[in-house]
Amino acid sequence: MNPSFSWPVRVYYEDTDAGGIVYHARYLYFLERARTEWLRKIGFNQSELKEQGLVFVVRDMQIKWCSSAQLDQKLDVSIDNINFKKASMSMEQRITCGSIEKVKASVTIACLNSQDMKPIAIPEMILSAMSLVDGQGVDSE
Repeated sequence: MNPSFSWPVRVYYEDTDAGGIVYHARYLYFLERARTEWLRKIGFNQSELKEQGLVFVVRDMQIKWCSSAQLDQKLDVSIDNINFKKASMSMEQRITCGSIEKVKASVTIACLNSQDMKPIAIPEMILSAMSLVDGQGVDSE
C-alpha cells in the first residue's frame, strides 16, 4: 500500500553528530516537517490556521529508531494510516532510505483553540480535505 503522503529530506551536516550520523532528535524535525507539508498539500497553512484560532499539537508519540541515517543520505518521510476522532487524529510515520527503514513513529495530534489551548473539534472543511487525500473515514468518538 502506498503512503498517504511522503516528503523527501536530505541529511545535512547540521543534522549529524561528529561521526556523521543523524542526531536522534533531528528525526523529530523531519517528522514534523512532513506533517506540515502534508497540511500544506491539502490546502492549509499552519500560520493561517493559528490566525483562525486553531493549532495542531503533538499529544503523543511512540518512536522506534531502527537504523542510523548518515550525512548526505536522501530520506523519505511518509504519513499513512490516518485515523480521525472529533478533536484529534492519529497516524503512522516512517523515515526510510530506499528500502531501509530508519525510524517508525505512531503520532497522535490534538486540535486546540489557539487562544486558550483547549481541545476543539477539527473543522469539517479540514476533515473533508484530509479524508479525500488519505481515503480514511472519520471516527465519531
